[in-house]
Amino acid sequence: MFDTMTLTKAGGALCGALLIFLLGNWVAGSLYTSGGGHGGEDHAATGYVLAVADGAHAEEEVVEAVPFADLLAAADPAKGAKAWSKCKACHKLEEGANGTGPSLFGVVGRAVGAIDGFKYSDALTGLGGDWTPENLNHWLENPKAYAPGNKMTFKGLKKETDRANLIAYLQTIGG
Repeated sequence: MFDTMTLTKAGGALCGALLIFLLGNWVAGSLYTSGGGHGGEDHAATGYVLAVADGAHAEEEVVEAVPFADLLAAADPAKGAKAWSKCKACHKLEEGANGTGPSLFGVVGRAVGAIDGFKYSDALTGLGGDWTPENLNHWLENPKAYAPGNKMTFKGLKKETDRANLIAYLQTIGG
């Protein structure tokens, strides 16, 4: 059997080992940091600023936006299935199976707020129209900005390609 002194020593050794690991993590974090935006410091970008003697010679880079229809045409439904993992906590893909959110079976092309038996917010019922790929793109980007006052807590998908992939996946479900 163990006596209390042995248990005390074992507990002290465990606490000491945890403190050593925490100290090691702190030291490693301070030595090998990438400057990633914590601590109130401004870590805007890593690199060099090159001064240009005459601003007239500087060329501006023009980035052309790709139309969403083109992104959707090139979208990968398999990647959209992975993006779906962020939605499945609240939504279901089976027809008539509502979760916290309405069923997304056949959502692409469906009228907004059209699932019978689901209590939509006034913000959504007041939108009208259909869930076109373009409307879904704007909704998925930022639901609170698209329909202020809606009940959805999801913050949105920031990458347009992720939204296109998800919509391409949803087009394969039901419709």
